[in-house]
Amino acid sequence: MPKLSRREFLSAAGAFALLPRGPLSAATGITPLNAQVGDIQLLPEAYGTTSIWGFEGRAPGPEIRVAQGARVQRKLQNALPQATSVHWHGIRIANEMDGVAGLTQPAVEPKADFDYDFVAPDAGTYWYHAHNRSTEQVARGLYGALIVEEADKPDVDREEVLIFDDWLIDPQTSQIAGDFDSPHAQSHAGRMGNYVTTNGTYNLTVPAKQNERFRLRLINASNARTFPLQLHGMEGWIIALDGMPLKEPLAVTEPIILGSAQRADLIVDVVTEPGEAAHILHLDRQESFSQVAFEVDSKASESRRGQPAALPSNRHEVVDLAQATRLNLKMEGGAMGGLRSATLNGQPKSMGELVEAGRFWAFNGSADGMDNEPLAKLSRGEHVQLRVTNDTAFPHAIHLHGMHFNEMGENGVLGPLRDTTLIERGAAREIAFVADNPGQWLLHCHMLSHAASGMTTRIVVS
Repeated sequence: MPKLSRREFLSAAGAFALLPRGPLSAATGITPLNAQVGDIQLLPEAYGTTSIWGFEGRAPGPEIRVAQGARVQRKLQNALPQATSVHWHGIRIANEMDGVAGLTQPAVEPKADFDYDFVAPDAGTYWYHAHNRSTEQVARGLYGALIVEEADKPDVDREEVLIFDDWLIDPQTSQIAGDFDSPHAQSHAGRMGNYVTTNGTYNLTVPAKQNERFRLRLINASNARTFPLQLHGMEGWIIALDGMPLKEPLAVTEPIILGSAQRADLIVDVVTEPGEAAHILHLDRQESFSQVAFEVDSKASESRRGQPAALPSNRHEVVDLAQATRLNLKMEGGAMGGLRSATLNGQPKSMGELVEAGRFWAFNGSADGMDNEPLAKLSRGEHVQLRVTNDTAFPHAIHLHGMHFNEMGENGVLGPLRDTTLIERGAAREIAFVADNPGQWLLHCHMLSHAASGMTTRIVVS
């Protein structure tokens, strides 16, 4: 993204400052968003229905689609047997609307409600999901797509929103397996499902035509699974990551890796001949299977279009690394290494005491989770460079609420803007951001079992 001039930045910052910073005026007729139990045909029909928790009793929940700069207003109505809340993942939002139970709002108790009312400042592909007892509630299906449309849309024939998930199903009952606080899931790779779906179905097919151009919005809603995806019978470009447009479309020549909570926007051309099928393939342990099939029945045209144009950018101040505050975050713990000691409730604890308390991971030696001292207390507008080191035997998808960051490449090059970065075991990554949104912002692993067992901290901006 080109660096903004001072005048351009002050203009953009002023516009951002004018966005509602808290609950807007009470609205009449606000659209309800019901969190409730539902029965859906998740498995093949021979297995009967599966009980899920979903917004409007569906999984995924209803797609929310608004124009860039529009208000999103939803009244969460909780018909579940547990308290819940809604996090609007990836949206630069007023802190009190961020939906983190126990930090930015109280959890919404059963039979109670809560009004979410905010402006969506950035165009892109986002999602919303439960943020109380997330390991269980997201695993039961409490999530949906949030699409913010740019004013100047790309030249495509059609658009598909594709939400990938895996479900841990008890084969004896065809129901979602319990034991959401499994020590094995917490201390290993997270809660991994044995049944993979797209948009809540195991065999999603999409009608298509040869030379038809699609915009694909890909969302990984799984608790912990990383989706390596490959195009077959399609050629395309990545145009955005985590909702943030790339400066130039990036040709897809290698598998697309989507960690938990990450998103990617693609523009693809179907090149498969009529009578055949194109696929998004899921690469799994040197095997592959069709995640989505595009069944080609005819030709849209005799020839393809050229490379698409880049999406219009979302305005962000560019990080000045020369003035950036340096921070460090070290991830440690888990199986095949273990958390030999860490602080809990401010007190040093042994491995045995941590395991007994259900804590298997630590950030900078603390397993306190959301109750620990913040990683940093920053002034609004402060520039930050954060080095995240994965000193564990597992990958982690680190998500920052309320702000976007640049993944940094070699020699301090600012890479794409993201809100979730996937860091492989034994690796380190530097990210950089401007702390331009006041409040208490969660920073955590989006392998949700890891977050529940110690991999959580926060950044305070004031």
